[in-house]
Amino acid sequence: MRDPLSVVTDAFTSFLFGKVETTRLPVRTSTGQAQAVYLPTAAPGLGDSGVIIGREVYSGKGYIYDPFQLYGQQLPAPHWLVLGESGNGKSALEKTYVLRQLRFRDRQVVVLDAQGEDGVGEWNLVAQELGITPIRLDPMAALDHGIRLNPLDPSITTTGQLALLRTIIEVAMGHGLDERSGFALKVAHAYVNESVVERQPVLSDIVERLRHPEPESAEAMNVDIDDVRAWGLDVALVLDRLVDGDLRGMFDGPTTVGIDLDAPLIVFDLSHIDRNSIAMPILMAIVGVWLEHTWIRPDRKKRIFLVEEAWHIINSPFVAQLFQRLLKFGRRLGLSFVAVVHHLSDVVDGAAAKEAAAILKMASTRTIYAQKADEARATGRVLGLPRWAVEIIPTLTPGIAVWDVNGNVQVVKHLVTETERPLVFTDRAMTQSSADLADDALRAAEREAEERAAAFVEQHVGDSEPTVA
Repeated sequence: MRDPLSVVTDAFTSFLFGKVETTRLPVRTSTGQAQAVYLPTAAPGLGDSGVIIGREVYSGKGYIYDPFQLYGQQLPAPHWLVLGESGNGKSALEKTYVLRQLRFRDRQVVVLDAQGEDGVGEWNLVAQELGITPIRLDPMAALDHGIRLNPLDPSITTTGQLALLRTIIEVAMGHGLDERSGFALKVAHAYVNESVVERQPVLSDIVERLRHPEPESAEAMNVDIDDVRAWGLDVALVLDRLVDGDLRGMFDGPTTVGIDLDAPLIVFDLSHIDRNSIAMPILMAIVGVWLEHTWIRPDRKKRIFLVEEAWHIINSPFVAQLFQRLLKFGRRLGLSFVAVVHHLSDVVDGAAAKEAAAILKMASTRTIYAQKADEARATGRVLGLPRWAVEIIPTLTPGIAVWDVNGNVQVVKHLVTETERPLVFTDRAMTQSSADLADDALRAAEREAEERAAAFVEQHVGDSEPTVA
């Protein structure tokens, strides 16, 4: 009950000024009619210049991404991290991205292809489509005049050669070189570079000089020659593995002539290397330094360096430090580093956690495909993803991913064209039936027969002049 004074006051106020409050009757309507009141909104995109990726799931807008276009405006660094379990579309995304980037004339791509299918790397079909022959690093093939990359190639600076030799040895030994071993390596390398002038110096020259150091190297430091020999023994044993061990043939000779570093796409096929052996990080180190000194040049080209199974890099402290330097250096020369990893825990909980954190920090773009709930939560903590994004990661279907471009987080469906589809999907062994495989073989035989018939006609008829009746 209201008190009498309030009732009298309200009545007097209404008499003087009119009714103060109005009463609105409730309105019953449908969502179809009421949607005009709440206009649809969508997060802003990344612009309209660059490579088409697909569609933003919630708005249906086209999603366009290009680190070279966004760098300096929306991106502090052009590097990119791609995460997700197998079978969710990581490889398809990377292959279509490369194919679409190469439509720009000032683009060039290097791929470290660590996965294989049908005896070749999974990028083999893409390379064939572009008329590129992959650089297949295979210890068995190297013994029979296969591909060689020389760590002492003259195109690599003297400082770069010594840094590469140290990295190879530290990766193989699992710890850093002490001062004495480092001194023995330095004097052996300096002597080889000075004395071998009629040909490319090779690793066997370094091994020989470590085993038989020059007296001058000992005299310079006022130590005994036997001490210098002892200091370099472990180094010589490690390098001997590349010369006469299980990795022989790939790095113990002059660089193979004919490797085209000006091709739009360069594919290093590492599929014949055991991914869990020490050989893989050693290979990564050699290829990384070799590219740094022979490929990245101030010629205004925009370069993409894509590494499949990149945890082999980030999980080794010495290789991670090497690539960390490469990323800092390459940013000034237009290099975008793309690392493809299955699980973030593979690297953040590994031996190179500090180096991995530094590399992850450089990646301003992060694309996350479906992961299990616990892995998604761990990924969200490390990358600083919003809660809603972490919650939907386990529910994502193949081809859909969460994109975080320097804090602009969206859910994107990757679109593959019919032309790209046969080039990018690498699970044929699991998805094709025996009948499909037989059909493919039949179509291949038919194409071969047609090509032979066309060649026969061209040879016997094509050069003759037409007859006028």
